[in-house]
Amino acid sequence: MPRDRYQHSLDELRSDVLSMGETVTERLDESLEALERRDDALARAVIDGDAQVNETYLELEEQCVDLFALQQPVAGDLRFVTASFKIITDLERIGDLAVNLANYALAARQTVTPDVEIDALGTAAHGLVERSLAAYETADAAACRAVAAADDEVDARCQHANEHVTRALIARTDGADDRWSVERLLDDVSRVLLTIRDLERVADHAVNIAARTLYMIESDPELLY
Repeated sequence: MPRDRYQHSLDELRSDVLSMGETVTERLDESLEALERRDDALARAVIDGDAQVNETYLELEEQCVDLFALQQPVAGDLRFVTASFKIITDLERIGDLAVNLANYALAARQTVTPDVEIDALGTAAHGLVERSLAAYETADAAACRAVAAADDEVDARCQHANEHVTRALIARTDGADDRWSVERLLDDVSRVLLTIRDLERVADHAVNIAARTLYMIESDPELLY
């Protein structure tokens, strides 16, 4: 393959990865909106749209494999293709987590702990994904490190939210004698805890994207874990 066609293939891969990232962040945004508004139709749209994300992932995986097999990239090009291959995996998993959130929206019956900042946690996690993709697009090493640093705050906020929900559960079940009400409360609390967990995982995948991007730029494994 002539050099100009090879470079076009690399540019196309970057563009396609960013396009997948845009789709996934849209799905995540829609799932968060479905949670906030208890919007069943929007939640189902996120769930139904997961097939498209999976199909895109497989197509991009094939692009990466073809570049490895046919072009045998070296040095910076090799790091770029490898990073892209890893990043699409993280994007596909964020898409899966968006589906989880949509399913929680469908199953939710009530807001057990209205002062838990689920919306704020979702916004923070969503923002990290956008920032990590922007760092990949512009090859910004400083932005990669900033994403990893910001994740510490998200982790702390998730831990605080978990503790708050647990305390609320203990307070509401203390002395309760209505078994059916307690079981419903447990279901709802479990759903809130799973929501917090999945938002934390979204942020972790954003850090993975930043880590792979940093390695792509500087061959620096600092953020890899």
